[in-house]
Amino acid sequence: MRMRVPIALLAASLTLGGGLALKEGFTPTAIRPVPGDRPTYGHGSTVRADGQPVQMGDKITPTAALQLMVRDVSAKESVLRKCIDAPLHQYEFDAFVSLAYNVGAESLCRSSIPRKLAAGDYAGACRTILDFKRVQGRDCSLAQNKGFCGGVWARRQDEYRQCVGEIAP
Repeated sequence: MRMRVPIALLAASLTLGGGLALKEGFTPTAIRPVPGDRPTYGHGSTVRADGQPVQMGDKITPTAALQLMVRDVSAKESVLRKCIDAPLHQYEFDAFVSLAYNVGAESLCRSSIPRKLAAGDYAGACRTILDFKRVQGRDCSLAQNKGFCGGVWARRQDEYRQCVGEIAP
């Protein structure tokens, strides 16, 4: 039986990194993933290497994009380590890092996930991933919003299944 380990001992797995790059795709020139969203480029980075926000028209190479993704993942991990005080399985940690990469670590930390984990409600914490289904007020789990939301709902379902140990990242 696999044991959960303190979050301080965990780091995003290499499998997660590859999975994030595939989920996010690669965009060499800044885009707005959905209307009104912050510009992103590379593998979903919203902040350039110099710390400035990505602006429309900014360009990035594949190598630089991977470097930014690694930086961004590391930053999300640091925030999660401050708000989650519970041991996790690697696959649970990877699911929460993936969610944080997409919605922001601060949003995850403000959710009920940290409280549920602290109370030992791992299943409930994983189910909460499915609550992150809205983009600009639209419910991405509804078929009529799929075109607007892209793959957000499918991603939440994958993160949930990963969190409960059903699938690899």
